[in-house]
Amino acid sequence: MLALRLTFESFRFAWDALKSNLLRTILSLLGVTVGIFSIIAVFTIVDSLEANIRSSMNFVGDKVIYVEKWPWTFGPDYPWWKYFNRPVPSVREFQELRQQLSGNNNGIAIFAAKNGNTLKAGSNSMSDCAVLGVSYDYRVVSSVPLATGRYFTNQEMESTRPVAIIGATVAENLFPQGEPLGREFKLRGLSFVIIGVMEKEGKKLLDTPSNDTNVLVPFGAFVKLYGLSTTGLGDGPSPRIGVKGRNEDAGLLDLEYEMRGVMRNIRGLKPRQEDNFALNRPEMIAGQISKLFAVIGIVGGIIGSFAILVGGFGIANIMFVSVRERTNIIGIQKSLGAKNFFILFQFLFEAICLCLIGGLAGIMLVWLVTLIPQDALPLAMSASRIILGLLISVGIGVIAGIVPAVLAANLDPVIAIRAK
Repeated sequence: MLALRLTFESFRFAWDALKSNLLRTILSLLGVTVGIFSIIAVFTIVDSLEANIRSSMNFVGDKVIYVEKWPWTFGPDYPWWKYFNRPVPSVREFQELRQQLSGNNNGIAIFAAKNGNTLKAGSNSMSDCAVLGVSYDYRVVSSVPLATGRYFTNQEMESTRPVAIIGATVAENLFPQGEPLGREFKLRGLSFVIIGVMEKEGKKLLDTPSNDTNVLVPFGAFVKLYGLSTTGLGDGPSPRIGVKGRNEDAGLLDLEYEMRGVMRNIRGLKPRQEDNFALNRPEMIAGQISKLFAVIGIVGGIIGSFAILVGGFGIANIMFVSVRERTNIIGIQKSLGAKNFFILFQFLFEAICLCLIGGLAGIMLVWLVTLIPQDALPLAMSASRIILGLLISVGIGVIAGIVPAVLAANLDPVIAIRAK
């Protein structure tokens, strides 16, 4: 109890000292405010940029392996022209994969896309829309966030009914007034009934494909409209097969190994023959993004630390001045029985209080900046960054105040009382 009371008294002395020199206190904490603002602002911008880029890449899905003709990255030892001879995935291969793959997946889907379509509904029309033909498990492989309506049924998929799920922008343009559900639009002369409308995504940072201008239709209906490519060289839409992995399969290594074996068996490849298909994973992109932003975060932290360093020197300088000004008071306190740790805590708490107030002010400034509407890059400050800012503030306070506090605690009371 005595130690707690003395600690509280040390804190009270420190607070009184800060209030008695208000102007100096404000000037001292400005350096810390600028420093914390700089480093937390840098981390917030980096975090927001990474989150927006990852959000822009959501269209490729998560924990999914895609069977395609072309790989997403070309190896240095593999001539690019060899890929031309590869066949594209087919409906038969999709059916074989669905039958032969074990339970090491959450779903498998085949889908294809056709861009540059014009949709008409009465006197309204919209051009440059993307039409996607999808199988039933497409919503497992890729996100289909519905604002209203429902997803396709198995019966609609098997009978290739002319039903569709449209994006928010498509709904706004074709049906500016009224509910689009149950209404029809024409695509290449064929009428489709709308059964669902997807949530609005808005513009993405990288201008990647958005559901807002997409139209989803059953895969069979899509094939009737556009056909499918057999070569992947522009003779029609090229289908892709996506397989959703399970969370317990770290890195999807088990699923990839099984898919490679099944695909090689389906295509009749001999043991010494190279794969004539690509297994692409979004984790390839996610890993590169993580590495890139880890480097950016380190560089940003180093840049912001210089501002923190300046603020720390400012606090240390003020604490040395404070010890010199209050040397006489320290001598009186020690002569009345104050312990060394009481004097040490008194000045250490003063430095920490200064840095915490400055840190809170810097964090508040960053938060105010995040409130400014930003179309290109919406900013958001996470709780972890707030905690990081406070911890840095406390650390700077300890580092800047420890030497002056130790000097004050070790003063000889007789000499200190005589000081002027």
